[in-house]
Amino acid sequence: MLLFERSWMNRWKSAVLHEGEGNIRSVKWRGHLIAWANNMGVKIFDIISKQRITNVPRDDISLRPDMYPCSLCWKDNVTLIIGWGTSVKVCSVKERHASEMRDLPSRYVEIVSQFETEFYISGLAPLCDQLVVLSYVKEISEKTEREYCARPRLDIIQPLSETCEEISSDALTVRGFQENECRDYHLEYSEGESLFYIVSPRDVVVAKERDQDDHIDWLLEKKKYEEALMAAEISQKNIKRHKILDIGLAYINHLVERGDYDIAARKCQKILGKNAALWEYEVYKFKEIGQLKAISPYLPRGDPVLKPLIYEMILHEFLESDYEGFATLIREWPGDLYNNSVIVQAVRDHLKKDSQNKTLLKTLAELYTYDKNYGNALEIYLTLRHKDVFQLIHKHNLFSSIKDKIVLLMDFDSEKAVDMLLDNEDKISIKKVVEELEDRPELQHVYLHKLFKRDHHKGQRYHEKQISLYAEYDRPNLLPFLRDSTHCPLEKALEICQQRNFVEETVYLLSRMGNSRSALKMIMEELHDVDKAIEFAKEQDDGELWEDLILYSIDKPPFITGLLNNIGTHVDPILLIHRIKEGMEIPNLRDSLVKILQDYNLQILLREGCKKILVADSLSLLKKMHRTQMKGVLVDEENICESCLSPILPSDAAKPFSVVVFHCRHMFHKECLPMPSMNSAAQFCNICSAKNRGPGSAILEMKK
Repeated sequence: MLLFERSWMNRWKSAVLHEGEGNIRSVKWRGHLIAWANNMGVKIFDIISKQRITNVPRDDISLRPDMYPCSLCWKDNVTLIIGWGTSVKVCSVKERHASEMRDLPSRYVEIVSQFETEFYISGLAPLCDQLVVLSYVKEISEKTEREYCARPRLDIIQPLSETCEEISSDALTVRGFQENECRDYHLEYSEGESLFYIVSPRDVVVAKERDQDDHIDWLLEKKKYEEALMAAEISQKNIKRHKILDIGLAYINHLVERGDYDIAARKCQKILGKNAALWEYEVYKFKEIGQLKAISPYLPRGDPVLKPLIYEMILHEFLESDYEGFATLIREWPGDLYNNSVIVQAVRDHLKKDSQNKTLLKTLAELYTYDKNYGNALEIYLTLRHKDVFQLIHKHNLFSSIKDKIVLLMDFDSEKAVDMLLDNEDKISIKKVVEELEDRPELQHVYLHKLFKRDHHKGQRYHEKQISLYAEYDRPNLLPFLRDSTHCPLEKALEICQQRNFVEETVYLLSRMGNSRSALKMIMEELHDVDKAIEFAKEQDDGELWEDLILYSIDKPPFITGLLNNIGTHVDPILLIHRIKEGMEIPNLRDSLVKILQDYNLQILLREGCKKILVADSLSLLKKMHRTQMKGVLVDEENICESCLSPILPSDAAKPFSVVVFHCRHMFHKECLPMPSMNSAAQFCNICSAKNRGPGSAILEMKK
């Protein structure tokens, strides 16, 4: 290995770098470093230090170096890539630390990556942080089981520390590859242009790095439109020959041709975006193939807005074949997208053929609502008994339109209708509602009953009418109504209840009208309910009623038992016991008498207990008052005599004085108080006595 250099006189000077290890198979020079390969391995020479800094030995010595030559390439000024046989080494030239140098070169080589490949290496080239490898391939024939030469491969691999990852692989077709050997192929590259030259005995193949446009071309060629669209979106800043929109339109056409109409329509949202003209074009294209229904869910409804004709065309398509789909679009699409009157007329034409179709009727009501024709919409909703009728009335304040439709509303949902009518009395009066329901008394009752529950006085003019309504349709609520109403005519109510033989209601009315004895008699004769009779007598708390009850019960043993068990706290049981005839058998008499005695004992115990509590409380309060009255009272120069209004204490403390202080805290000079009377020696506060606040005796007399 010779190195030629120019001398100072412009003459060439040669120097032997290495010798004695066979032929030099490959040489690569980069910057200040020279790398060469001979039969023994790879050497690197540093021109600056004039030293050979490393020797990388050949791994597989079984391979002939002339048949499987070494491939060298510099990735950069300090990184050498060695390919020999099936082995690849990535070597990095590094500076040696000053403390380690001694007699060693200033640089050394470190192998940062080493791995094996499947095939023999004919050439290497760097590609960013990856490698381009030209491989010589031998395979075994399945028929003859003999080894033969296959097409060479151009691989892109990602070096790792001890292995590699294959990125791509292409088999190259060159003439005469069947007769070529590993040494017949070479790989060279041009850094600036990213071009790679594959040289064989009969061909030169030029390869260049594929850009994103090339990738998209390949995807489109393979009809992988979705992947092409995705690749274009990811690399939209780098692509030059393609447009995302064009790829998208081609994708839509491909899907339509394949019959995937729903997917094609769904993709329109993303691909067409806000381009109204393209949207309209695609809609007409879907119309030509009879697939307007497929694109209808994805049409833009706000930004952009298409021509009304587009939406009307789709609505007519659904109206001809799919009423449910038509109704769905009417619900989902804003009413300003299309000409409402045109669609209304179309629906009415269809209703002429099928007048009872609920879907069309409901949709027509919604169209009327969009058109603010609330009266017609309300009429349809009521006919259909649709749940949204009340919401429509509230939302659009249609109370003037329902004054003649109250019966329909009540028939549909009486609860909601009554609540709505009562909540809006200012818009539909009570009188108007009652008049409209005159021919439907059962509905009239529902309305008036709810009104009475809300306010006992608002519908007072109808209370007389309500008696008959309750008696006819709702007897369980008649008695509560009679109890709560203060405007109900009692005579009329009594007449109705007696006609219908409503005993409980009649009893209540008799007692309310003051005829308690007749009411009690009715309980005993009609109801035969001693407990109810006793309860009634307790409520009235009238001695004559108790007497009547006893007289009626005296010949009826079960009634006597009931009285004995319940009247102990209201009537003296002795009065009843004395009237019982001798020899009369009374059921459970012993138990009743025991209960009377127990009740009496209980009353005695309660009285004694109350007496003890009263005495204890009185004594406690007396002690408390005594403690309070025993406390001293502060008298100073700020206090005044309540009679003469002069300071209670003299200005000269040496003078004798006498002061009287009452429990009420009023103070007097003793000489200012009137003299006590002859009948009572006690003194009282003039002020408190005059105000009737009760006498207050003196609690303190101060003298000096």
